[in-house]
Amino acid sequence: MSTMNGTAVLVTGGGRGIGAATAVRLAREGADVAFTWVQDEVRAKEVAARIEAVGRKALPLRADAADAGDAAGAVEWAADALGRLDVLVNNAGVGVLGPLESLALADVDRVLAVNVRAAFLASQAAAARLPEGGRIVTIGSCMAQRVPGPGGVLYAMSKTALIGLTKALARELGGRGITANLVHPGPIDTDMNPADGPYADGQSALTALGRFGTAEEVAATVAFLAGPEGRYVTGAEFAVDGGHAA
Repeated sequence: MSTMNGTAVLVTGGGRGIGAATAVRLAREGADVAFTWVQDEVRAKEVAARIEAVGRKALPLRADAADAGDAAGAVEWAADALGRLDVLVNNAGVGVLGPLESLALADVDRVLAVNVRAAFLASQAAAARLPEGGRIVTIGSCMAQRVPGPGGVLYAMSKTALIGLTKALARELGGRGITANLVHPGPIDTDMNPADGPYADGQSALTALGRFGTAEEVAATVAFLAGPEGRYVTGAEFAVDGGHAA
């Protein structure tokens, strides 16, 4: 049963991983989906084909979240192209891990630009276009709730900033019935962090379930928050992390 029939959605970073799974899941729920991608055009076309295969519109846009103009401009483009915008999913992100002393200013600038500034700018632009009852769902990280070892200072800082963004957006936009929520994935099997990668065993061991999650398991929570049954949930954090924070 389609629960989001006719809903217009933008998923940033929707060309792969959690973003791609979210774009396809929301299409299966009945949404038309615009999504941004930055590197792999072939994969972006594959995601678009999967969306169209379930009978929904797919609008891929090459846009770099590190560019302030692209971050806000993607929202305007999606709203214009779809005729409206009901849901924004702030998913685009980068991870730079390493010892504190190894992190260069360029690393700091890029991580904050993509993980924090882009989410702010997209949310700001979306707030001007979202109707009563619109949704903003942002993808955080389990490292905003628990940092299990060294090397994660920059990444954890950037993802923790999204907690403040989400709670403040909930207060700012609640009068219009617009919700803002944050999903914290744990170790998820993606190209960026494969379940058979060199660090996978250690990450799995940090979870209560002893395994990586799937992008589809994260997308399911996003779909709940973006759909009609999530309308009374706002300013909240959801850990989809296999018990990483337990």
